[in-house]
Amino acid sequence: MKKSEFKLESYKYNHHSPSRWIFSHLMRYPFLPVILLILAAVNNGAYSNMQYLVGSGFEVISRLGFQFQELLIPAYMIALSALIQGITGILRNYGFEYLSQQIEKNSREELYIHLLGKSQTFHGRQKIGDIMARATNDVKNLNYMFNPGLMLIFDSALAFIMPCVWIAFIHPLLLIVPGIFLVFLAITVWKYNQQLKPVSIEQREQFGTMNSNLAEMIEGIEVVKANVREKYEWNKFTQDARSFKDYFVKQGYIQAKYWPLLVFAAFWAIAFFYALYLVQNGLIQFWQMVAYLGLFNTFRFSTFISLFSFNLVQLGFASAARILKTITTETELDENPEGHKGEIQGQVEFKQVGFSFNGKSILKDINFKVDPGMTCAIVGQTGSGKTTLTRLINRIFDVTNGVVEVDNRNVKDWNIESLRSQISTIEQDIFLYSKSIRENITFGRQDALEEEIIQAAKDAQAHDFITHFKDGYDTVVGQRGVTLSGGQKQRIAIARAFLTNPRILILDDSTSAIDSATEDQIQQAMRKISEKRTTFIITHRLSQIRWADIIIVIRKGQIEDLGSHEDLLSRSQGYRKLFT
Repeated sequence: MKKSEFKLESYKYNHHSPSRWIFSHLMRYPFLPVILLILAAVNNGAYSNMQYLVGSGFEVISRLGFQFQELLIPAYMIALSALIQGITGILRNYGFEYLSQQIEKNSREELYIHLLGKSQTFHGRQKIGDIMARATNDVKNLNYMFNPGLMLIFDSALAFIMPCVWIAFIHPLLLIVPGIFLVFLAITVWKYNQQLKPVSIEQREQFGTMNSNLAEMIEGIEVVKANVREKYEWNKFTQDARSFKDYFVKQGYIQAKYWPLLVFAAFWAIAFFYALYLVQNGLIQFWQMVAYLGLFNTFRFSTFISLFSFNLVQLGFASAARILKTITTETELDENPEGHKGEIQGQVEFKQVGFSFNGKSILKDINFKVDPGMTCAIVGQTGSGKTTLTRLINRIFDVTNGVVEVDNRNVKDWNIESLRSQISTIEQDIFLYSKSIRENITFGRQDALEEEIIQAAKDAQAHDFITHFKDGYDTVVGQRGVTLSGGQKQRIAIARAFLTNPRILILDDSTSAIDSATEDQIQQAMRKISEKRTTFIITHRLSQIRWADIIIVIRKGQIEDLGSHEDLLSRSQGYRKLFT
């Protein structure tokens, strides 16, 4: 079983190849394809019967002195066949639409579950825009692949088989031309698909590239404007769009050279002369020739529609390959559902810990111990590895070597949900959702009472500014909290952490955007909630560091010194240098 931080799959899909993956999604509804096969067969059988009946009508009018009433039976039969064709066509189309919508829904859910289960290392390597393209446009292509793509191919195949059955009923010799035509059609369609496949794959990849670059530009629009890079970004996007357009032009060029239609026209003419030959030699009658040509003409639509249907299928397979690549990418972390579950007491110990990312050493030989209820401040220059160190505690990252223990137990032996639910992190780069302030505060605890929400906001010094908004706690903030100031966002994030009542609290420069007076008030609240929990603080503010029980000085990924504030001031040159 592949590793995952989160698993929620009730149905097991085949991930060995895109075709098997698609088929396993189809097999969630095993009886529906059989029903659709029967409906399509009846539909095409009814249409073929109409062509045969038209021929029999010619047989009636070719007699000398025929009566008009003699045409009523073929006419009624044609009307009945048309009714059957209409009803089965509606049912077939509805069934394929239902099937395609279900497959789109299930594949999107599967992809989303796997994205939730991937590690932070995986997400750090991905372009958000490309992931969004896979979760939206690529999944939608699976829908189009089934309906109308596979539906038309499926129906076209029966539109060849059923007329051939009626042709054989007229006279077996008439099957010679359709048989040779199908061989030539198969060859030309195969060649068409071979040319179209690489273009479809490149088209989907280019769409992902264009989408990812667009997402990055929109997310960083403030930086773009501040550096007057609008023209550069415009040129980059137009180049991406031009490349995407070029693949469509290349696709159109391949479609313009679609040989199957020419093959059909040639063989329809051959079928006409061949039927005339059989009539002249008395092997078939004239009305049978009319019925034969009508049945042969049904191949026209199937030949023409394959121009579009195969393209939709190729795009669907290309999209399936991109989706499956994301799903099957191994994550570095495991949910460990059988791991230890219990209340964390708060002891944290690092033993000979090292961590590397993309082959680069970030941390090495880290050793320290923090007892329950203690406050540990981590200081050091930018890029020294402070944030990475704290992310090893809740397994956002896993150690490369050594052991991180919580309550004398390797964090890898904990059930990851149990571990993370008792650790809360407040970072400098606050992420708020485009939801109400209440929903953002209760994100980690959906069952919180209104009084608890307000108390958490008061402890975080956020209640006053929240109530000044017109809608109060129901005020909807913009994406990433763009409608709030930096200090307001940090206080909402602090309230969110207070509400979850964590056993281990990690504060990563969480008050950097807050004024000194408000910070003092928040510090008092933090001291209050930190009395019975282990707290890690990453900051450069002396006011926060002074009251820590232990201070760790990190330099270039290694612990330079550790101790109390007074001890480090007296003996550590690196610590003193941070405050000069």
